[in-house]
Amino acid sequence: MPRPDSRPPRAEPPPPEQAPPASAHQAVLDEVGPRLKRLRTQRGLTLAALAETTGISKSTLSRLESGQRRPSLELLLPLAGAYAVPLDDLVGAPEVGDPRVRLTPRPHANGGSFVPLTRSPGPLQAYKLVIPNRGTQPDLRSHEGYEWLYVLDGRLRLVLGDHDLVLGPGEVAEWDTKVPHWFSSADARPVEVLSLFGRQGERMHVRAKPKASSARPAFEGERP
Repeated sequence: MPRPDSRPPRAEPPPPEQAPPASAHQAVLDEVGPRLKRLRTQRGLTLAALAETTGISKSTLSRLESGQRRPSLELLLPLAGAYAVPLDDLVGAPEVGDPRVRLTPRPHANGGSFVPLTRSPGPLQAYKLVIPNRGTQPDLRSHEGYEWLYVLDGRLRLVLGDHDLVLGPGEVAEWDTKVPHWFSSADARPVEVLSLFGRQGERMHVRAKPKASSARPAFEGERP
């Protein structure tokens, strides 16, 4: 008489996980090209300008946007860097529900720190600057561009050509950066400012004007 088998029955292996259907993947890939074209159009960039920034040829960018070229990580990474957006934004990943943008202060060559606020390439860039006291002897410099400063907190000393000014919270100054200039905290406390800078001399909407009633030139404080 055969002996009964006392071994426990073998557990059945779990069924393999089912991958999303190929059609779902293809739908995501089909949306990448139009999304890239919309993003480039919104940024006001030409294919030539984007090609110069990313190192990707104009023909490849054009085929990528039209859907004739399959998007790959090798192509999407430099595009995400050029647009200053997460890679998820290019491929249409779902929202994670956290709207916060994490900004990292960077040290400034002349002391203090700055935080880039603009997330896209373009002619105008925005920064938050924390400026320490840089001494009492101005080191005037000039370069291409146009700058707009809004004082958030503290007191800013601005030397602009022949003008030596002190601006407080809520005051604004705007100038052509080809004019020799220098700025510093006006006292021992760092000053915080919002800066808009156009490399090719683009002007902002808020204009700084001399006060007619002042004995010396000053810039009119305006709130944006």
